[in-house]
Amino acid sequence: MFSSIRSYQGIHPQLADNVYVDSAAVIVGDIALDHDASIWPMVAARGDVNIIRIGKRSNVQDGSILHVTRKSPSNPEGNPLLIGDDVTIGHKAMLHGCTVGNRVLVGMGAIILDGAILEDDVILGAGSLVPPGKVLQSGFLYVGSPCKQVRPLTDKEIAFLPQSADNYVRLKNEYLVDLQQSS
Repeated sequence: MFSSIRSYQGIHPQLADNVYVDSAAVIVGDIALDHDASIWPMVAARGDVNIIRIGKRSNVQDGSILHVTRKSPSNPEGNPLLIGDDVTIGHKAMLHGCTVGNRVLVGMGAIILDGAILEDDVILGAGSLVPPGKVLQSGFLYVGSPCKQVRPLTDKEIAFLPQSADNYVRLKNEYLVDLQQSS
């Protein structure tokens, strides 16, 4: 029988209160979702060879892929995937063994590679590529492939980052109500 939330080598994903994982998503292994996080249709998240942590009120939108890098002699810690609070990961983004701070917007189709760090309060434009090990500094918009710092975020954009996460918390809550009513 298929289940969208599966263990790997005896380690089962951990879901905090009020988390939504769509039945068409797959999350496997050492993954922890904090309060009010949401995982939308067709997301594939594999915490099989390292850990994935997703913070409070963060959302991973349709078709995104989340993965990690195995520990090895040349990379003793490997590369876990760490996502902070109030993060919006746009549709079809790919995050691999990177760190995403708090209040970050990852645009649709963006790719973030091993060891990259997005500090707090960053917007990464749609279709952008963050190379391995690159650090995106707090308070800026980045776009391109490879991405480049374009300009400081406006006050309006900074205020939008937690609002984007709040929008998905509200949507997730509506989906949870629908699930409760249909069961």
